[in-house]
Amino acid sequence: MKRFAGLLLLLFPLFISAQESFTVFFESNKHELNKKQTELLQNWITGNKDSKIVAINGFADEVGTNVYNDSLSRRRVNSIHGIILKNNMKIRDDFKTRSFGEGFQQSKIKAENRKVIIYYILPKDLHRENEILGIKPAELTEEGIVPIEEEDMHFPENATLEDKVKLARVGTRIVMKDILFYQNTFAVVPSSKRAIDELLMVLDRNPNMRIEIQGHICCVKEDKRNLSLERAKQIRRILEGNMIPGKRIKVKGFGVSHPKFPIPEANDAQAAANRRVEIMILSK
Repeated sequence: MKRFAGLLLLLFPLFISAQESFTVFFESNKHELNKKQTELLQNWITGNKDSKIVAINGFADEVGTNVYNDSLSRRRVNSIHGIILKNNMKIRDDFKTRSFGEGFQQSKIKAENRKVIIYYILPKDLHRENEILGIKPAELTEEGIVPIEEEDMHFPENATLEDKVKLARVGTRIVMKDILFYQNTFAVVPSSKRAIDELLMVLDRNPNMRIEIQGHICCVKEDKRNLSLERAKQIRRILEGNMIPGKRIKVKGFGVSHPKFPIPEANDAQAAANRRVEIMILSK
């Protein structure tokens, strides 16, 4: 089976309108350009001094082993990258390279498969750079904090809430999976007590910690009753009733605007994931 090999330095879509590309080709088993291709590359560089490079992809034909071709395509990428650096071309800070080896849809003409593709943005389009690359502006809270999803923190498996808080950065959202409500109400079910007690303990042991309780609902197009906010408020009332100062607790209801899975959900598990309470750490 053909094996895909990739070297990823960031994540954003490669094939988006208004992104340009330039291709150079290599001789068999070579990672340096011949004279003709070198001239073509230099002419392109001269004409694109003010363009910005966003990615370089390398490829190889099927001659040789998968491992060899993966290595060869990577060397081709590195060779072109070196030339670009020597010519002081503009490169995105989150510049990306990928080496595909032979793991791509190949042409029947082998010479067309031995290549490197440079993706770039023309000067006239640089004001739309993030839009072209499909990069959305970072979400910010009212306090200027960039939220971090729990899955992006890669907490150890079976980590407790206390463990997660110790490892978390400001802005981390932690899902309180065991805080549950009766259907269509903000009344907390009795089985939630253990999770709430754990949250109380963490707040008590971390007196400088401030949080925002965030409510989410599932299964409908709109939170007409503002139930997500009322659920967040209910958790705050419980915490305040247990001697946690209200100034340490903010609340926010997101309704169905931040689902983990598309609505309508495909199954009960997805609905449960969308119907959740999270805490976001505002300070530690």
